[in-house]
Amino acid sequence: MQNFDSYDLIIDARSPREYEEDHIPGAINLPVVDNAEFAEVGILHRTDPLAAYQLGARYSLMNIARHIEQCISKYPGKSRILVYCFRGGKRSKVWFDVLDTIGYRVEKLKGGWKAYRRWVNEEMAVFPSGFKYIVVSGPTGCGKTRLLGALHKAGAQVLDLEGIATHRGSIIGAVPGKKQPTQKMFDSMLLRQLMQFDPARPVWVESESKKIGQVQLPDALLGAMRNGQTIAVDASMPQRVQLLREDYAHFEQDPKSMIERLVFLRPMIGGEEFSLWEDLAERREVPALFERLMRNHYDPTYRRSILRNYPEIDKSPMIHLEDLSINGLLPVAEDLRARFDVAVDVRET
Repeated sequence: MQNFDSYDLIIDARSPREYEEDHIPGAINLPVVDNAEFAEVGILHRTDPLAAYQLGARYSLMNIARHIEQCISKYPGKSRILVYCFRGGKRSKVWFDVLDTIGYRVEKLKGGWKAYRRWVNEEMAVFPSGFKYIVVSGPTGCGKTRLLGALHKAGAQVLDLEGIATHRGSIIGAVPGKKQPTQKMFDSMLLRQLMQFDPARPVWVESESKKIGQVQLPDALLGAMRNGQTIAVDASMPQRVQLLREDYAHFEQDPKSMIERLVFLRPMIGGEEFSLWEDLAERREVPALFERLMRNHYDPTYRRSILRNYPEIDKSPMIHLEDLSINGLLPVAEDLRARFDVAVDVRET
């Protein structure tokens, strides 16, 4: 695969549906045919290939003319452009010919998206192992994600898996108004992020399970994380409750919707405990509900999980966080960097 950052523009010539499923990060979708046109041409091709190609050519020329007017015209003549479609065939060829005729420095991705996807799969099987990870662990609401943000602000290399996954990682972790990327798109964004990192420096990451919402972490990454340095963090219960009230404010407004997401836990935690949750939600006593959720479900569940995945976790340095605001966490992050963020040679690990 090429160095994608070396291009001024990357054009994904596939349909919007294909683009949404996965694309090269940074590519823009300038489809030769849209979803409906793609389906129409495909159906026609079954009975009359010539008519299908004629129809496809008509759609392509009209769409490309519009894309040139609305997008391509903004790029100077010496711009370097990469174009790709599904296999590097007709859809990218028609874009290539037009751009080449105009005079742009244009290249076509050999093998198209299919070759790109194969490369991503190959890289994800080995590339994450090339880093040393510092894994931040701690119970729900103790500020792990905010601490990673402070570490990033302090200059550390931070892999924000929940940010890439658009999910906070818990049962109630869906982000309102945003859907998760597909597994393929998650892989693409994860690989791109890893490729921005310096392997001579450690990568800070939150202790995550195999799945974050509906996407899964690659085995190579999980294995490398579980062999990394662990740091345990904690905070007082009042601080944790306040953090959940801030980060899950939508449940503060509608606590019953949170109970609806937790209903499948009833057999696990028992009907009596679940009824207490329902009662607190009904009375809109959200701080008490958050505290009870953490004490009676999240904390014991997390403890079992962290011991299973990181058996030596209790030997980790323990950091008690007094202030979970970004300003309060920045001095902690700077101290952690000074203590643990040193250059490493991953070949020796």
